[in-house]
Amino acid sequence: MRQYILLFLLVISFSATAQFGSMFQKSPIINLENFDKQRVHWGYFLGFNSYQFKFDYKTPVDQDVRVDKSIGFNVGLVGNLRLNEYFNLRFEPGLYFNQRNLTFPGFANEYDALREVKSTYLHFPLLVKFSSVRTGNIRPYLVGGVGTALNLSSNATARDDNSQARFRMIKWTNFYELGVGIDLYFEYFKFSPSIRGVFSLQNELVPDNDPNSPWTSNIDAMKSRAIFINFTFH
Repeated sequence: MRQYILLFLLVISFSATAQFGSMFQKSPIINLENFDKQRVHWGYFLGFNSYQFKFDYKTPVDQDVRVDKSIGFNVGLVGNLRLNEYFNLRFEPGLYFNQRNLTFPGFANEYDALREVKSTYLHFPLLVKFSSVRTGNIRPYLVGGVGTALNLSSNATARDDNSQARFRMIKWTNFYELGVGIDLYFEYFKFSPSIRGVFSLQNELVPDNDPNSPWTSNIDAMKSRAIFINFTFH
């Protein structure tokens, strides 16, 4: 997680450098002065993600299921409804691509132990954005809310399971999301980098057909955890 926070801070520092010069001038130039007074406005975002799994077990284990993470890609739209000077309601539907590799303990054969979990999520979050007082062309904010996600690669309806090398997850999952970001006002657009933590609220694992499966029988719950870094343009 540390590397993603450092990347986020680096992007903010680089983006904000162009704003600091004008902000501390005797008569700073205020860009898009009335932009946030719009009742409704739209935007889009691009970004990166990193997904993890949190496992809960029915009985204690000596060795956890190992999760090897990778960097995925995000793209989506933003709809913003102004509630008052400081609060906004946001709908941010997006498409998220990622892959996690799971290594299950207790197998001598690497082929049996390894499962590649390729995920394509459609996220539908409803968020509340709380913004601070604007200072020059910079305005930090907090964001949080709940949502649901459709896993297009879930294999939930497949008859094959891990005994045929097919890993299965449920199609729909609910989650909550918390994050922090900053609005940077340029001459022609508003740029808003943010970092989010996303946490699944339910077990996403579809157990194997065999109740004594060496892959899933001891797993009580498997929940996604993720970090999103989004770069939003309005």
